[in-house]
Amino acid sequence: MQQKPNTTALQRKLGLFPVTNIVIANMIGAGIFTTSGLLMRDLGNPLLMLGLWFVGGVIALCGALAYSELGAAIPQAGGEYIFLSKLYHPLFGFLSGWVSFIVGFSAPIAASSIGFSEYFFRAFPGLLLWGNSSGISDPVLIKKLFSVLVITIFTLIHVRGIEFGAKVQNVLTILKVGLIIGLLGLGFSYGNGDFHHITQSGGLTLDFGGWKTIGLSLMWIMFAYSGWNASTYIGSEIKDPVKNLPRSLLFGTAVVLLLYLGLNILYLYAVNPADMKGVISIGGLAAGHLFGNTAEQLFSVLISFALFSSLSAFIILGPRVYYAMARDGYFFKFAAQVHHKFKVPVKAVVLQGIISGILVLSGTFDQILTYMGFSLGIFPLLAVLSVFKLRKSKKFYKMPGYPLAPIIYLLFGVSMLVLTCFERPVESSVAVGTVLIGLPAFWLFKNQR
Repeated sequence: MQQKPNTTALQRKLGLFPVTNIVIANMIGAGIFTTSGLLMRDLGNPLLMLGLWFVGGVIALCGALAYSELGAAIPQAGGEYIFLSKLYHPLFGFLSGWVSFIVGFSAPIAASSIGFSEYFFRAFPGLLLWGNSSGISDPVLIKKLFSVLVITIFTLIHVRGIEFGAKVQNVLTILKVGLIIGLLGLGFSYGNGDFHHITQSGGLTLDFGGWKTIGLSLMWIMFAYSGWNASTYIGSEIKDPVKNLPRSLLFGTAVVLLLYLGLNILYLYAVNPADMKGVISIGGLAAGHLFGNTAEQLFSVLISFALFSSLSAFIILGPRVYYAMARDGYFFKFAAQVHHKFKVPVKAVVLQGIISGILVLSGTFDQILTYMGFSLGIFPLLAVLSVFKLRKSKKFYKMPGYPLAPIIYLLFGVSMLVLTCFERPVESSVAVGTVLIGLPAFWLFKNQR
């Protein structure tokens, strides 16, 4: 008897170029536009900061190499959720999805919205005065409320349907990549800067306190590189995944590494390191030093809207993960409900928006970065470690650089978690608590299946 075609299966339609673009678009987000000023505040040394950005890129490449073997061996949608469920136990897959629910999407949405507010108010500082006249005297609270408003607006956009939301997303992604290339080209060609800024020495003692600072800084940098594993989440839709999935991870990560180094060199070329310290909207500050106040306002507006791209992408992707988990019986049933008119999981979208808003209001930008970086650093370690287990099955694709690449990733990943735990025990404890809460949740959902 002839089998009927599976109408619910995802189709392999994506080639190397679009999949590589997905990796690049997922990686370039709020991190590169917001963290360098915070890093300079803590590190105080331009060359050390550039070195850590390079090391972060190498770590991401090592992770991409490991995930290339996992993705080629298990070319299915879901990333860590699939890898950990199949190679360890469904509990580990669930916990990675649980962390994605609370942290993996909601926290980057919060970070992107805060980054937008910082750049937007750098361009239009008079709006803070308007807030004072409205009875809100704290500029930090004004920015937080504005960030929540942005999340609300994009949540409402994406509950209207995927087609309209995707059109908005495409425009924002093109703007973001074009902005970076334009800023690099114009900045180095016509900007008013000084390469001697890069060689200025700063004080960071390499005692245990200094290493803790380096560990935390590297974790923030890895947040900026997050997304190096993006194509493993759509493995079921990639043509010839054994060839194209690994290449997309490596090519995409390498391109972003070069762009990030270029942008950080441009920041240092434009701004004296002492003036960078603690500035979140570092791109706007650099543009002002390079081209003047008018350019600072213009680039701050452009970067603020470029950050919409990351925020919008996470609002689109996150609810689909919760929807899939709910369909499998491992999440709240309402998350699988699709609106009869807009054909999107509206309740899941709204729930994600509420959690993102709570994160914005509950912590500072660097606290959110630390909580997010620590939480998201746990399960990729387990996934990379599973490469050694996968090798025993003698799969047909074997990554180059084995076993050095996964060992490098594991050593740096564990070191970052340990050092950050000592440097920021509160945020680290909250991150561990988030994972532990998932244990009873797993058994609860499992018993309800």
